[in-house]
Amino acid sequence: MKLLVVEDDRETAAYLQKGLSESGYAVDRAGDGREGLFMASSGGYDAIVLDRMLPGMDGLAVLGALRAADIRTPALILSALGSVDDRVKGLRAGGDDYLVKPFAFSELLARIEALLRRGQAAPATTSLRVADLELDLLTRSVKRGGKPIELLPREFSLLEYLMRNSGQVVTRTMLLEHVWDYHFDPQTNVIDVHVSRLRQKIDKNFDRPLLHTVRGAGYCLRAPD
Repeated sequence: MKLLVVEDDRETAAYLQKGLSESGYAVDRAGDGREGLFMASSGGYDAIVLDRMLPGMDGLAVLGALRAADIRTPALILSALGSVDDRVKGLRAGGDDYLVKPFAFSELLARIEALLRRGQAAPATTSLRVADLELDLLTRSVKRGGKPIELLPREFSLLEYLMRNSGQVVTRTMLLEHVWDYHFDPQTNVIDVHVSRLRQKIDKNFDRPLLHTVRGAGYCLRAPD
């Protein structure tokens, strides 16, 4: 899942990016309203965390421009303005949720998770399955052959992306852009390291491997023939 954080306060933005990345999300940052609008308009984000009081263009104006362009990416507004009127204005401007600063990170994370579930096509997908490998999006748990598999947040996100694209070749560029929060660096081995660890967890001690390396192309998670 890929998120966009639009926040002009560097300390707050860094705090959000770190916490969300550690929770398994790929996170991009924008430092003002105009940059946030440009990035959000390009698409590719599953949700937006949007500060209301931004330089250049405030958060409500950003939302208005996005909704006018029929961009419906779920948006969580962050603001120090917490009166009922302020919250109503934020929601009526196109916000999907409104969280008052200061906030607890656990609550922000729960609200983002709720937005992502709400934004899924009905009926909402709550689990993924490839052969005997099962991933539960609500409990963030994984089993293969009924046996629980413990994954770190980034490994879970990597597996989720591979399972959503099961049977297709997924390139390293695609993984870096959708699972991590930076673009393709041909020198990095972060993909190889994480895929190797994931393979050890989901394929080791099982008769038939599911995760395959496609030489010169990328990786593919598929059910055995």
